[in-house]
Amino acid sequence: MPKAAQSALPHWNTLSDLDRKGLAVAWQQAFDRPIPPRLYKNTVVMLLGYRLQELRLGGLSPATRRHLASLLPRSQGGRGTAPPPRRLKPGTRLQRTWQGRSYSVTVMETGYEYLGKHYASLSVIAKTITGTPWSGPAFFGLKEKAA
Repeated sequence: MPKAAQSALPHWNTLSDLDRKGLAVAWQQAFDRPIPPRLYKNTVVMLLGYRLQELRLGGLSPATRRHLASLLPRSQGGRGTAPPPRRLKPGTRLQRTWQGRSYSVTVMETGYEYLGKHYASLSVIAKTITGTPWSGPAFFGLKEKAA
């Protein structure tokens, strides 16, 4: 949006003084599309206020945009973005029962501890337990199952 068009927009603290028609004009200028018909005035004022702030001061960082996009549901059949990596805090204990036996792994600052030994990867621990290659995050239930 050109600088001249930005300056034609009302200031955010005057938005609540506008009637529906005034808000519709401001919405059209700010978003370059008509105002959705069923939005409450309070919602319109908040969304317009954010948009005006965004136009004047800048929007979200690319990293924040990627993170928010990753939280959206994936489309059916299409390729969605990968979910953000799960961050486990040091001291977290991962439990898994496999073939009738319980296994416990502690998340460390740099890796994982299993039976007093340090491992860099959950997958190595899963292979140690099962004797076959496994995805460590899948074995310990940290991955969502495919729909």
